[in-house]
Amino acid sequence: MGKRKEKLSSKIGWSTPDKISVRGLDLPNEVLGKMNLGDFAFLQLTGRPATPEESRVFNAIIITLVEHGITPSALAARMTYMGAPESLQAAVAAGLCGLGTVFVGSMEGASKMLYEALPEDKVGTGADLDAIALETVEKFRAKNAIVPGLGHPVHKPVDPRAPRLFEIAAENGKSGEYIALIQKMQTVAEEKSGKMLPINATGAIGAICCEFGFPWKIVRGFGVMARSIGLVGHILEESENPISYELWQRVEEEILETSGPGAT
Repeated sequence: MGKRKEKLSSKIGWSTPDKISVRGLDLPNEVLGKMNLGDFAFLQLTGRPATPEESRVFNAIIITLVEHGITPSALAARMTYMGAPESLQAAVAAGLCGLGTVFVGSMEGASKMLYEALPEDKVGTGADLDAIALETVEKFRAKNAIVPGLGHPVHKPVDPRAPRLFEIAAENGKSGEYIALIQKMQTVAEEKSGKMLPINATGAIGAICCEFGFPWKIVRGFGVMARSIGLVGHILEESENPISYELWQRVEEEILETSGPGAT
């Protein structure tokens, strides 16, 4: 007989006929009515309850990501719901599929960039943040690539969410070298490009996630969690005040006008 494999394990949760445990806490008696959704998400991710300071910062991050108006992800969810109203979860999933390097997921790129520029074991060692910022921005410019977390098509010269997030982080002991570094990167990028490149919400969140020490590969997941709430809200509104059918019809009509047989 072959060597027996180690037994499967998980530190997240388990259930018996009369008990439900999540991260070592009794769900009915130690969690329900005692934790908000953001704090429970923090527990799920880290395996421990958030401190009051961590709670304020983490909840601010999650709330920032819930809603952004009629964005491509909201449109995808609404249009999918129009075609398959029996499958709300498919509509939410459709909206989540577009969370990538352009929308929401850019905070993953920002945190990855910051960790690569300033590895965690170099924090607090007197690293030259000005030199690191210059080197990092030049690398992206050499590739003709956008610096993750900088720039916004609407919010200029400041994305109003970023300074507020940085303020909350500072008030709660989560403002360190990563936030300072992305601020220096913004300064360098604007000087080199001659353009207004505000730190956007996802750039701020990416930096704050680095202050927490969250792995960059999971940071996009915060946007997935939060945006799911927003998309459910859009689907409810679509069910009560639909816009998808009219959008579809307008696209059809305008394409016929501009590209159909009678177009000039």
